[in-house]
Amino acid sequence: MRYIDLPLHHGKTPPWLFKRMVKLANCIVDIIIEEFSEKELIRRLSDPIFFQAFSNVLGFDWNSSGSTTVLTAVLKFVLNSKDYEIKVAGGKGLHALKTPEEIRILSDERADELIRISRLSAKMDNVALQDGYDLYHHTIFFTKKDWCVIQQGMNTRLKLARRYHLSSFKDQKIITQRIENEVLNLISDKSEECRNVILDIVRDGEFKRFKLPKTIDWKALEIAYNLQPESFEELLLIRGIGKKTMRALALISEIVYKTPYDKTDPAKFCFAFGGKDKVPYPIDVKTYDEVIAFLKDVLSQRRIDEFRSIYEKLARVQASLISDSR
Repeated sequence: MRYIDLPLHHGKTPPWLFKRMVKLANCIVDIIIEEFSEKELIRRLSDPIFFQAFSNVLGFDWNSSGSTTVLTAVLKFVLNSKDYEIKVAGGKGLHALKTPEEIRILSDERADELIRISRLSAKMDNVALQDGYDLYHHTIFFTKKDWCVIQQGMNTRLKLARRYHLSSFKDQKIITQRIENEVLNLISDKSEECRNVILDIVRDGEFKRFKLPKTIDWKALEIAYNLQPESFEELLLIRGIGKKTMRALALISEIVYKTPYDKTDPAKFCFAFGGKDKVPYPIDVKTYDEVIAFLKDVLSQRRIDEFRSIYEKLARVQASLISDSR
């Protein structure tokens, strides 16, 4: 998993810029997919530095929380309107809540698996990792084999947003600009024993022995006890198992059973045409449009060259067949 901090910015992307973002993103997406593959596009999106650079190339400010919501919206518009296998579900606020519904529309054969990945990703970054940022944005990019979840959390006190990247690839790391002094980090390898003890506490019903705060969702704990989850991931997926409940279970594990959890914060930008808020300079619209036109020409010429190559091969095969028939 990787994440990056961004200051909260208000306002909307002006229509003239969003329209150009879609055109330029369309060209960049086509080039990456045609040159490398859809898998490579998902792999790159799982890298927060590439994601941030992509946003900056389209004209968004490097240090804006809106770079996450706008770029994912642009990519969702571009990818879901194409014939590529890669699709996008989710978004900001209410759109995030519609992620399961959108997944079912976009993916029949893999819907259940992707919905589980989507839900688990949200629980991991909002419950298993408690760093002071509450999720308000959730988007999943997926194909038949690969996936990448991009989420963003908000800390209203610090006026900061933090973006989280999780994917089906193994090379997962964490990147941030701000390190919190102490967090509840149950996704860390150092918290493995604590996770196991929490699971045992729930399955054995031992939580009933402790005077837990009234704010704890006792009904969710009873459901968990009755379901007897086989893994920490299954426990996370039970509805009602939220931040307060998980923190109470982690404290019981640490104080009673001496299995502490990891308290360390699991803890690196580019401009092409300027930034939306004129930082570091206003967007150069003329250059922006020229680059879009250039990339379209590149793609068009590339496809013409491919068709010409195929035609020449077919002509050679045809000539060979004619020669053999004689």
